[in-house]
Amino acid sequence: MPVSPSDNNTPLSLKEKVRRLPEKPGVYLMKDRLGRIIYVGKAKCLKRRVSSYFTPSRALTRQPKIRALIELIADLDTIEVKSEPEALLLEGKLIKQYKPRYNTDFTDDKRFLLVRVDPAEELPRFRLTRIKKDERSRYFGPFAHSGLLRKTLAQMRRQFGILLADATPQRQPDGTWQLYDDVRSELYGFPNNVSAADYRRRVDEACAFLDGKSREWLETLRNEMKTAAQKQEFEKAAELRDIVLALEKTLERTRKFERDHPVVTPDADALRQIGEALGLRTPPRTMECFDISHISGTFVVASMVHFAEGRPDKNEYRRFRIKSFVGNDDFRAMEEVVGRRYRRLRDEQRPMPDLIVIDGGRGQIASALKSFVALEIDPPALVGLAKEHETIIFADERPPLNLPLTHPGLQLLQRLRDEAHRFANTYNADLRSKKIRESILDDFPGLGAVRRAALLEHFGDIDRLRAASAVEITEVDGFGDVLARELYDFLHRPKPDAS
Repeated sequence: MPVSPSDNNTPLSLKEKVRRLPEKPGVYLMKDRLGRIIYVGKAKCLKRRVSSYFTPSRALTRQPKIRALIELIADLDTIEVKSEPEALLLEGKLIKQYKPRYNTDFTDDKRFLLVRVDPAEELPRFRLTRIKKDERSRYFGPFAHSGLLRKTLAQMRRQFGILLADATPQRQPDGTWQLYDDVRSELYGFPNNVSAADYRRRVDEACAFLDGKSREWLETLRNEMKTAAQKQEFEKAAELRDIVLALEKTLERTRKFERDHPVVTPDADALRQIGEALGLRTPPRTMECFDISHISGTFVVASMVHFAEGRPDKNEYRRFRIKSFVGNDDFRAMEEVVGRRYRRLRDEQRPMPDLIVIDGGRGQIASALKSFVALEIDPPALVGLAKEHETIIFADERPPLNLPLTHPGLQLLQRLRDEAHRFANTYNADLRSKKIRESILDDFPGLGAVRRAALLEHFGDIDRLRAASAVEITEVDGFGDVLARELYDFLHRPKPDAS
């Protein structure tokens, strides 16, 4: 049940977690009832900071956004660190990793200047903006120091002969372009009359320079951020962290210009062919595939892998533990995870993939479609890939499709499906391994379910428990000095001789 700041209906398990938090620095992750991380925060004292969220006397003073956050909190995790600077840096890393809904968006690029170059222009100019206006343009930045950025662009105009926003080039009778007036032309020392193709070569060189400059500035910003954190200048470190995260995101998404005659790679050809085979309007540049993995209904998990331009984009991979039921039901599992994935994309206003592939047949497809109906979202193109004969199953009334096994498009779908299968099985194996390691506690006499749960909740997993001292074990409710020492000795007893 979600927590309300104005009543005493906090779930007991959550109350207990908050009560047992250490008075140490760290990072806390707030979760909703589906286990999704909705907020990441740092704390000099975890217990004091997290407890403040559930103090009724402060409820009326909170901002609406904070009240809305608290109403959704159903669970939380914490990570202890050694110092407040370490907590600050870890907070930024986790926000970038999970992109929680209620965190300030470090990557919206609205506060800092960007450089925008639009390849749709015959003569692309280098313009300054604070907002990303379209997906076709190439963006560099964000840059916190506007003066330095303007000087850099002025230098680039002289060095590469490019056009800035204030340029007014004139087309000449012979089809070339006069880029500058006579005074500027003499200043820059470049041929003033060029063809569009020659000018684009200048743009490519300037973009490569600006890309390298961005990465050089990024490393400088990282060092400044760490120095500020070490000096406990946390406001300055947080501001620099925002810039670093936004700049990292922009560099990750930087694209090369589309040429008049693009090189057709095997991946691009496979995308074109699968697009034609599935009747899509355009090749599916982004694809996501789901797979369910379990062992006789236990350790039920799911995976989602993301391909961009025909290649794995592991930053977008996701894995799920099934939360809505216990048992073996691939259809319900598929409905749950597809709904969780695209609810999040909808809420974050992120683009849907061009193609969704389900590992399975009509039953799995029907389950995926049910999740879109529940979300009131029009689904993207969606197909199933049945393993037995590599049959493509459509979500509409079209008959199944069997492509030749040598078909590049089918081979790309197989790679996508196999990667989802591998990722799901790896997660399943990790959970089984963790469960097996924890099962050692079953052999410790007198350890009931309550104490066992308290141990794992306090330490997180068996490896951290094994690394704890007997004194640290006494911090767990129900463990006195004698029982803590017995458990410590039990966990560190010599392994029996295999001979």
